[in-house]
Amino acid sequence: MKPAVLTGEHFIVGDVACAEGALAAGCRFFAGYPITPATEVAEHMSERLPEVGGTYIQMEDEIAAMTAVIGASCAGVKSMTSTSGPGFSLMMESIGLAVCTETPCVVVNVQRAGPSTGLPTQGAQGDMMQARWGAHGHNELIALSPSSPQELFYQTITAFNLSEKYRLPVIIMTDEMVGHLSERVTIPKAKDIVTVSRPRPKGRKDRFKPFEPGPNGVAPMAFAGEGYNIHVTGLTHDENGYPVMDVETQARMMHRLISKVRNNLDDIIMTEKYRLDDADIVIVSYGVSGRTSLAAVDEAREMGIKAGLLRLITVWPFPEDEIKRLARRVKGFVTVEINMGQIHFEVERCAMGMAPALLVGHPGGTIIPPESVLETLKQAF
Repeated sequence: MKPAVLTGEHFIVGDVACAEGALAAGCRFFAGYPITPATEVAEHMSERLPEVGGTYIQMEDEIAAMTAVIGASCAGVKSMTSTSGPGFSLMMESIGLAVCTETPCVVVNVQRAGPSTGLPTQGAQGDMMQARWGAHGHNELIALSPSSPQELFYQTITAFNLSEKYRLPVIIMTDEMVGHLSERVTIPKAKDIVTVSRPRPKGRKDRFKPFEPGPNGVAPMAFAGEGYNIHVTGLTHDENGYPVMDVETQARMMHRLISKVRNNLDDIIMTEKYRLDDADIVIVSYGVSGRTSLAAVDEAREMGIKAGLLRLITVWPFPEDEIKRLARRVKGFVTVEINMGQIHFEVERCAMGMAPALLVGHPGGTIIPPESVLETLKQAF
């Protein structure tokens, strides 16, 4: 049996770095269906999981893949799937089920240009709002956006840790460019990788309530087959897990699901700041667009424009307070993203008219070069 952590330096694509990050986090179950440009994640997991005592299964479609991941997680196994836009759409109902049943799991979306089949082999960032609101009803989940293969490795570990800690699905919103980008990835020793496992029940099994929250708002999770009385349903349910069809129970359940995210924003939200201290103009970006925005900041500075970058590592929940604080002192925002304005509208909403918000975006298929960002900075500011 080979080690789960392949310590050392590797020259690999982002999709493979994601798979290695999942293994390092303790993922031992993967269910998926091939789809460009995410197939390399599944292919690598199909090779590596049997080497570390895990299970890989190719399902008949993305609907089955997502439900299999939920089932494996309920049995106590850290579980993951990967997909791209069309498959992500098919997974939405079950992602909502994972939210409602508080089932930890990780979903990787290697975004490509859409809508529909779109440009299967070319990247975009057009699924950002779908990640937040694609499942019906109100829900709170976490979505991360890496900008390099190295970060994709670490963010996959972070995704599992957050998923286990807060008992919810965490979505990695990468893109074709990062997923297929070959770069050096340094994998640390296993002892230097911090992993988190879901809270576990204590006390008498006959008194266990599977959805009774602990001190941080998260209920301990028993595994199927351990002898605890467990009832899991997507219906509105009480702390015992049994369906209760009234508005009071719905309010209590939703308060629990929402609060465990909203009450822990300082622990969940991560951003990277570059030359923001004296910035007049703030570029807001994420993923591969965050890479090209770095060059735009430096070139703008050389032209006398005081630009800075706020790169979103956590996209959902959105860093509203950070945008509001910046809006009180800067001249404006420029959101850089490969879509026609999704996160841009969030920036505009949070700026609340205190500073103008502009978009540099396009429908997908290629990166946004620094020159496009600079042109907007010169014309508007």
